Amino acid sequence: MLRAAAILFFTFCTQGALAQALSTSVGNFELIEMAGGLDTPWAVGILPDDSFLVTERDGNLLYVKDGEAKAISGVPKVAASGQGGLLDVTVSRDFNQSREVFLTFSKPQKGGAGTAVAVARLSKNGTRLTNLRVIFEAYPGGSGGRHFGSRVVEANDGTLFVTIGDRGDAPQAQDRSNALGSVIRINRDGSVPSDNPFIGQADIRPEIWTYGHRNPQGADLDARGRLWVSEHGARGGDEVNLVKPGANYGWPVISYGTHYSGEKIGEGTSKPGMEQPRLYWDPSIAPSGLMVYSGDMFPEWRGDIFVGSLKFDYIARLSGDPLREVEQIKGPETERVRDIVQAPDGAIWFISVGQGAVYRMSVKQ
Repeated sequence: MLRAAAILFFTFCTQGALAQALSTSVGNFELIEMAGGLDTPWAVGILPDDSFLVTERDGNLLYVKDGEAKAISGVPKVAASGQGGLLDVTVSRDFNQSREVFLTFSKPQKGGAGTAVAVARLSKNGTRLTNLRVIFEAYPGGSGGRHFGSRVVEANDGTLFVTIGDRGDAPQAQDRSNALGSVIRINRDGSVPSDNPFIGQADIRPEIWTYGHRNPQGADLDARGRLWVSEHGARGGDEVNLVKPGANYGWPVISYGTHYSGEKIGEGTSKPGMEQPRLYWDPSIAPSGLMVYSGDMFPEWRGDIFVGSLKFDYIARLSGDPLREVEQIKGPETERVRDIVQAPDGAIWFISVGQGAVYRMSVKQ
């Protein structure tokens, strides 16, 4: 449960938030702190009535409305160790009817923990989750606290894309008998869509959509319904990939990075049958949340990709073909950007782990 003192501070900080200006290539925008006093926030999900949900990695799920934060009961037990814990939260497209939300988290398993996906109903007063079901979990679990992923994105057809890290065991990303180092695609009840690319193939998990990923922590759909992901490289080699069904994204056979020791990774930077990233960073920026902008509030940015940097404390704006980083949106508030999402009104919301806060960026009124 969230400590009472933390709730009190969080409420005061939210209600007393002051508008700041954030400089960008198309002018200064208003930046408002929507929530503060957070302990390692990981993801934000905006509800239709402009209230919102925030995950804290140690296992808290918060409901924030009218400047007041409440801890939600009924959250699944998480293995909060290293990079693991309560991770993503995604509000279903039909929330007004179903009140369903999707969570990803590190689920305790024999021998450690694995990335899992759950769905539950949020009560009307925002205080509890009901009918919680774990609809997928990645095996085998591991004792290391690294590389869980993980984002969950609801596609236009209602299926779910989930990004899963290699758990620090790189060769697993090429082993399709498990889901480590992959993007999976499942139905909302956890069943496997009949048109997944590896259906019926021996020794391949049918949930796998793509494989050869290291630690994908950002994902979003573009206006055409295509999935983009951002993922951590090793020493260099952070990537943004356009995900295509059945494709192999190469880790750890190819990479633009090196091992932390400085040694070469795999066989080089390319190999037939393996996809090239649409963009890579060297040195690494430690990319986390990714958002493809499609709103009306910032028409100049429509179609651009925004990625949060945990290492260099900025939001990268990517544009063009070939894709390139064209702008760094940076200020005290962009310290360790973990998540970035588009609100229904077109505003851009992001999480700063360094500030322990959720911010809203909008056109100045």
